[in-house]
Amino acid sequence: MCIAVFMWQTHPKYPLILLHNRDEFYSRPTEPLAWWEGETILGGKDALGGGTWLGSTRDGRIAFLTNFREVEMLSNPKTRGDLPLRFLQGNKSPEEFAEQVVKEADEYNGFNLVLADICTSSMVYVFNRPNQDHLSLAQVVVTPGIHVLTNAALDAPWPKAERLRHNFKEFIDQYGESDFPIKEMVEKLMTNTVKDEECMLPGIHPPEREQPLSSIFVEAELSSGHYGTRSSSALFVKSNKEVTFYEKYLEKKQWKDKMVTYKISER
Repeated sequence: MCIAVFMWQTHPKYPLILLHNRDEFYSRPTEPLAWWEGETILGGKDALGGGTWLGSTRDGRIAFLTNFREVEMLSNPKTRGDLPLRFLQGNKSPEEFAEQVVKEADEYNGFNLVLADICTSSMVYVFNRPNQDHLSLAQVVVTPGIHVLTNAALDAPWPKAERLRHNFKEFIDQYGESDFPIKEMVEKLMTNTVKDEECMLPGIHPPEREQPLSSIFVEAELSSGHYGTRSSSALFVKSNKEVTFYEKYLEKKQWKDKMVTYKISER
């Protein structure tokens, strides 16, 4: 189902610090972090649907995705991984692309999508289940600060979201204005396996399904197969426009990692 925590336009050295766990069935074919054909888009790839859950471009565009937990699913939906990919491939601003997504939102199962443009310091959150979280807007400009995205609306206070927010802030405070150790940050914050008590669960699905998914790092046997955290990623952008993209990923039951650094090009 995925979870992400990020700090936006608050740190003096890093306009963006993002950590993201991708949860998926272990059987779903996946390609790890790499430059896609044409060397303009960087990210992992869903080899089945062709999209991505987190990606960036050389000209400063970033997009990431989580699923929205719900009971009813569409019988023939569009693949949600196309949403980040289309933004990264295009030239629309985050606001313009979000407006387009809202118009076609009913063609997808529930999603949360964050779109950012580092060069214009703009970030937008768009999702297609606003009424379920008592919000009237499906498109919101993201304000500076620390935000957590789980499988409800942005900053919904799910227990695992609050655990991650607390630990993230503690880590940020510890290092202050120093450079952050990217691998250590992923290991300390994104591998937490603490699960919620039954009374703390959202109650969207039965507790026997929700409890295995209530940790930041997920490993579960579901009725439809082995499911869990397939990758943990970190994407840091410095004020000098240097991007560091790190991914720790599971491949053939072995954990591997890769790091790519590049400089955002002027448009």
